[in-house]
Amino acid sequence: MMTADTALFEAERSSLVSLCYRMLGERSGAEDAVQDTWLKWCAADKAQIDNPSAWLRRVATNIAIDTLRSARRQREVYVGPWLPEPILPSPMDGADHPFELAQECELALLWAMERLSEKERAAFILREVFDATYAEIAQTLGSTEPACRQLVSRSQKKLQDTGPRFEATPEEVADLSQRFFGAIMAEDFDAAMRLLAPTSVAISDGGSKARAARRPLVGADEILQVMHALYSKAQREPDWTVSMSLVNGKPAMLRQVSGRLDSVITLAPDRRGRIAWIYMMRNPDKLGVTLH
Repeated sequence: MMTADTALFEAERSSLVSLCYRMLGERSGAEDAVQDTWLKWCAADKAQIDNPSAWLRRVATNIAIDTLRSARRQREVYVGPWLPEPILPSPMDGADHPFELAQECELALLWAMERLSEKERAAFILREVFDATYAEIAQTLGSTEPACRQLVSRSQKKLQDTGPRFEATPEEVADLSQRFFGAIMAEDFDAAMRLLAPTSVAISDGGSKARAARRPLVGADEILQVMHALYSKAQREPDWTVSMSLVNGKPAMLRQVSGRLDSVITLAPDRRGRIAWIYMMRNPDKLGVTLH
């Protein structure tokens, strides 16, 4: 029989998973952080906890901060650019799936938050996503309310300066994606060029497991040159298909080769509706693919 303490934790699990995924950009890391939070909850003196939800969020946040510091060191030696792990659709995922809330966090925002410090990232997420008070954020981070206001303000400014627009609707992203990928497949590169912002960036993550650019591609000319080469190569491969699906709340193109997911591509527009950022995930570990 489930105890009251277990039931309380389970009621908070999806929220904690969402928090840790937003902090770390990795499913496995989020799951591990939530498991560590559970262990601390089991060992805690519940009589001393006035607000269990706030206590769990505070513990999970600090575990995620420590994990992120370690992860940043690992990402320094990662092969090629590191991109956050997508949450892919699955027929097994229902409304009670632990990553249900995390699916709302789009990949462009996760990527942009990589330039925030650990405490900036935590303060931004707690304030903007979980509507935490500055008093709660200060208690979580062991800081003062004015300092936390500065953390949130600084993080907002850094994110505004990244280029991608995070409030774009799924319909807007779907329309832009269909026009861009349609132009690429029709080899109408003039049309594709007009859809790209001059300072657009395309980032591909293959880790050491799949072929991908070892640095970000910057500018429309460079992006289209590589996209053209990729499409020409894809045409020579047998048994490949593409389809559109929602990934992290936004439309994305899924490419399969011989029935195996090969890549996920999505984009984010700028303030003028042109493509500012292209995400290309090819690392099979992050796609849940086992290579033989």
